[in-house]
Amino acid sequence: MADPQRIHPAHDPEAPHTPTAPLVPRGASKSDRSDPTEQYPPFQRTIPVMHSKPPKKKRSCLCKCFCWTISLLLLLIVIIAIVVAILFLVFKPKLPKYSIDGLRITQLSLGSDDSLSATFDVNITARNPNTKIGIYYEGGSSITVFYTGTQLCEGSLPKFYQGHKNTTVLTVELTGQTQNATGLLTTLQEQRETGSIPLTLKVKQPVRIKLGKLKLMKMKFRATCNLVVDNLDANNTISIKSSSCKFRLKL
Repeated sequence: MADPQRIHPAHDPEAPHTPTAPLVPRGASKSDRSDPTEQYPPFQRTIPVMHSKPPKKKRSCLCKCFCWTISLLLLLIVIIAIVVAILFLVFKPKLPKYSIDGLRITQLSLGSDDSLSATFDVNITARNPNTKIGIYYEGGSSITVFYTGTQLCEGSLPKFYQGHKNTTVLTVELTGQTQNATGLLTTLQEQRETGSIPLTLKVKQPVRIKLGKLKLMKMKFRATCNLVVDNLDANNTISIKSSSCKFRLKL
């Protein structure tokens, strides 16, 4: 009798290959077919390090204080600008005007010690063109006359109040003494022959402005006048050939 026919399962080459050996978990030893002394390293879990952040409360308070301070300063600047603009529109301020109208020399002589003594009488006209602003001329003023940078004499303006649209004429006496002035007097005599002697008159005057009934803080008024006169003879008529003045107001 013939042997019975055996049926063998067909092998599909495209079927996925399934491992027949059991999986060995980590940390356990391998099967008896492997080296019993070989082991997998133990499982270790890496924990991320968390860095603590500094508190933001203090920094936030400083930022708020800084922002509030800047805001208040800007607000103050805006308020001051608005007030100044309103005052300017209401009062329409104008600078006062000054002129040197006359000069008289009562003394200009050289002493035995080579010192030059000078006494000048200066006529000054001050005009206030403002219709709503008054000017207080305070004490502590000074008027100085120079010739080529050398001081000849000095004096001061009196204290007075100048009202609206007012013109005030002042006569101020200036006196002075210059040491070692032999060369200076010689230069003055030579300059007199030309008929044009340059002089510089500088004024420093503290003033206070009155706006209506409001009296403002004290300010410094400064003026520089360049004069050209025909002579500097004592007790003689002196003609002012030219005069130009510059003014500025300083807080």
